[in-house]
Amino acid sequence: MAKTQPEQQSNDKVVAMNRKASHDYFLEDRFEAGIVLAGTEIKSVRNGQVQIREAYVQAQGKELYLLNAHISTYDAAARQNHDPLRPRKLLLHKREIAKLADKVKLKGYAIVPLRMYLRKGRAKLEIALAKGKKQYDKRQAIAERDSQREMDRAMSRTRRG
Repeated sequence: MAKTQPEQQSNDKVVAMNRKASHDYFLEDRFEAGIVLAGTEIKSVRNGQVQIREAYVQAQGKELYLLNAHISTYDAAARQNHDPLRPRKLLLHKREIAKLADKVKLKGYAIVPLRMYLRKGRAKLEIALAKGKKQYDKRQAIAERDSQREMDRAMSRTRRG
């Protein structure tokens, strides 16, 4: 069952993160989705051989697919290996898929993967409905972060005395 606000659990093993997503997008709604993987793919995921920095999610019909995510081939499987960049189906409830697909039709919205993790041996993907940032938004976010850091430093100096 997918949740709208996935919580970080202590038994989750994070195998890949998309740190650039929060820099490039305003993240709105977050969802937890299951992923349909082949046998050699889950072995590579468990080894941490996943890259989702360039990945994105696209609605095709009444289903969502993870595209351009790189899951390396599993070395021990010689001929039975998978294509590293193949589209992978995401598992969500119908109403969640419909909500995401409707929002993506609006201008400026996209569905981006944030992190891939293992929960109870199953691969999960945290995705977010995101709106693209303009260059000036990115500069403003950096300036706010720098000013907050300076205020924290000044406060810690005054406490030390």
